[in-house]
Formats: sequence, C-alpha cells, structure tokens
Amino acid sequence: MGLDLAADRRAALIAFLRLLHRWNRVYNLSGVRDPDAMVARHLLDSLAVLPYLYGERLLDIGSGAGIPGMVLALADPDREWVLLDRSLKKIRFLRQVLIELEPGRVEIVHARAEDYRSEPAFSTVISRAVGSLDRLVRLAMPVSRHDGRILAMKGNYPAAEIEALGSGVSEAHVHRLEVPALTAPRHLVVICVGSARG
Repeated sequence: MGLDLAADRRAALIAFLRLLHRWNRVYNLSGVRDPDAMVARHLLDSLAVLPYLYGERLLDIGSGAGIPGMVLALADPDREWVLLDRSLKKIRFLRQVLIELEPGRVEIVHARAEDYRSEPAFSTVISRAVGSLDRLVRLAMPVSRHDGRILAMKGNYPAAEIEALGSGVSEAHVHRLEVPALTAPRHLVVICVGSARG
C-alpha cells in the first residue's frame, strides 16, 4: 500500500485487532468474525485512506468499533481525533482501547451525530457507516472548518449518491482504493467543505 509505518505503530494495530476480536466474541461489535478477514476489511481498508487525511483535528462520525478512526489514530498518533458513536457498547470498547493501547490524542464521545457540536471545528470529517453522502454532508457541515474536507468511505462507485447531492456541492472527487486481500471495490469520496457551502 506504500505506507511506511514504524514497528511500534504496526504492533499497536495488531494489538487493536486482537482486542477487537476478543471483545467481538462477547459484544458483537463487528459482523467480521475471522481475524484474518479483520486484517483486510478493518485494518487495511482503514489504512487505505491515510494519505487523504487533511489537517490536524479529525472526526470519525459513527466510528463503531473504531473503524476507521481508531485505526488511523493508532497509525498516525500525532493528529487529534474525536471518535463519535451512539452505541454504548462500542463506546465502552473504544474506551478500553484508550486504556490498553494509549493511542495518542483521541477523545471518545457518546452522542448522536445530529446533536454533536464542537469548537474548534474539524479539518477532516470521515465516515464509513453513516449512510448516504447527502446525510454525511448535512452532519459534517456544522462541525467542519471552512477549508475542511469531508471523506466518505464507499464500496461501489456512488454515482447516484453524488448526483443526489445536487447543486449544494460543487466538487466531489472520487478515488478508487486498492486494498490488498479485498476483491470488493472500494472508493473514497472527498468533498471540499468550501464547495459544499457554495
């Protein structure tokens, strides 16, 4: 994937997957049960977006079990992250990750994305599980910097979702992601906040 991660970062990511696998057996945090499948579908899938992150303060909306936010925070601990989710069992897992792995500047927030506000605003807002692009833009705009980015992780090329954004968004760049060991298509939609504000 062309990423140059230090040995301690790689070890932290493997420790995260081990912890996720252990908790998943009891709390059903992810539909992916096989540890080898977790490497591709959670770890590598998240790391594929690392080159597209922008700025120093980032928000993962609907972080769930920390995919992609916790993975990215462990890979690049110099950035400041907020991981937001409304599921209490997933929040408890993320707090345990904080205790055991000490990922850096990571805040865990238990809230609905519709109700969440933050100051200062975020340079990047990312999500893998929020739903449509239109919904993600609506959730991200109130907490995004004027020069920020909104990143949506998608499977198939989301042509219909991009068209549904309409005139409110003037630019949506789509990048095809190559994820080792994943045969399903993966795409990242990058929206510049300024283009969404018109």
